[in-house]
Amino acid sequence: MSPSLNYTTTTFKNEVEYLDNDENPLMGCYASLYPNLPILENSASSSWILPFPDHETETIRDHKKVKRPTVTIPIWFANFSSHSNSFFNSINRSNSVHSIPRLHFRDHIRTYKQRYFAAEAVEEAAEESFNYGNCEAEEDGSCADGMRLVQLLIACAEAVACRDKSHASVLLSELKSNALVFGSSFQRVASCFVQGLIERLTLIQPIGNNCVGLDAKSMMNIMDAASEEMEEAFKLVYEICPHIQFGHFVANSIILEAFEGESFVHVVDLGMSLGLPHGHQWRGLIQSLANRSGSQRVLRRLRITAVGLCIARIQVIGEELSIYAKNLGIHLEFSIVEKNLENLKPEDIKVNEKEVLVVNSILQLHCVVKESRGALNSVLQMIHGLSPKVLVMVEQDSGHNGPFFLGRFMESLHYYSAIFDSLDAMLPKYDTKRAKMEQFYFAEEIKNIVSCEGPLRMERHEKVDQWRRRMSRAGFQGSPIKMVVQAKQWLLKNKVCDGYTVVEEKGCLVLGWKSKPIVAVSCWKC
Repeated sequence: MSPSLNYTTTTFKNEVEYLDNDENPLMGCYASLYPNLPILENSASSSWILPFPDHETETIRDHKKVKRPTVTIPIWFANFSSHSNSFFNSINRSNSVHSIPRLHFRDHIRTYKQRYFAAEAVEEAAEESFNYGNCEAEEDGSCADGMRLVQLLIACAEAVACRDKSHASVLLSELKSNALVFGSSFQRVASCFVQGLIERLTLIQPIGNNCVGLDAKSMMNIMDAASEEMEEAFKLVYEICPHIQFGHFVANSIILEAFEGESFVHVVDLGMSLGLPHGHQWRGLIQSLANRSGSQRVLRRLRITAVGLCIARIQVIGEELSIYAKNLGIHLEFSIVEKNLENLKPEDIKVNEKEVLVVNSILQLHCVVKESRGALNSVLQMIHGLSPKVLVMVEQDSGHNGPFFLGRFMESLHYYSAIFDSLDAMLPKYDTKRAKMEQFYFAEEIKNIVSCEGPLRMERHEKVDQWRRRMSRAGFQGSPIKMVVQAKQWLLKNKVCDGYTVVEEKGCLVLGWKSKPIVAVSCWKC
């Protein structure tokens, strides 16, 4: 065992022993918040245990001990690379059987399962996290510093989740001095999470669902309340990061295929790509339609209906697109529906006879996902009622909508660490463009995930599998996207930074950074 690995293992064993100690304030907090939850016996052990119920033989009797097969939660550590600035390296899983403490019921099964699911969420996020990245430190101590920063972040997240303000404040004080805006990639992403933890701690009330500066009723996404700095940062994200451009390219390819041979076509755009200026996606579509020649060019009219709340911004986009289309000989009709998705009705979308309808959603539908399924189901059923030929959806491919704060925190930490690592490869260390993107755009997403709850938490990103289940319940069927080769050619043509990958996953196209999924494009039919 290497010295660094031995040091890390020893450190975490000590921490776990501390966490298992009855005098630990974190454990006291959990005990006070969840008095009916099961507790660990043999707290001196250095492993954490999760039960996995055997449903075939499960028998529960009041006040009787029930044995369960057990598995240890991975004791995690992170390593840094000054070359790649990646931090998640490996996962240390204990296989010792004789040291396993046993978990027993103290109360009814419902609260038992709640704790199991909470721990499972953290385990899954941690398990993915530590398969990511390599430690090739060029300077002594850089890995240790990275591990310490990870430990501080997670310990602080636990304290904030427990509403332990005093302990969280002490940890935040140390984090502020280590999480640097112009440091390594993980130091920079840590600075954003520190901001989110500070806001969450500030907003803790007896029961608090507030979030600074946001009004969910007047917003469709976080860009609706964007400052000038955030709008500028969003433009830079579009220009420098391939995420949105990739989504536009794949979505337009699907739409062009749906429009082939049609004379009257109609696109309903949900959110207009978060109000991105100039309507880049539709300029590309109009150009492609104009380039069609001979028998392929039978288009007589293109209609675009924009759904959103920022009317002034969308009107400017519509005027620019109308001029652009006219210069290319395309008859464009542009209209606006001033509503958010939750209030959108089928009658708001005017669909003419003999026209082919396509619905387009770029980083939008996750904003409608709430604690209850009603809001999203209502929107999807409304879209299904329009009977579009296809629904094209581009979404962040990550699980930031779990029911438990610590699980969301770990998953989002892993996700945004990959994004910040990619920015390291694309821009110099002290580039102001990078700082603007990180601090004014990605930081706002992170803060919304970390600090907000209830309807004000709008960045509810979910993984492809979860979307597949949601779409299936709403009556949609997946339409496989068979264009991996074209997508890879697009990466080369646009000179996208090495490290970005494109894979097909169960009919969806997924753009990732070093195997970590970033955005996924999917196509659905009624």
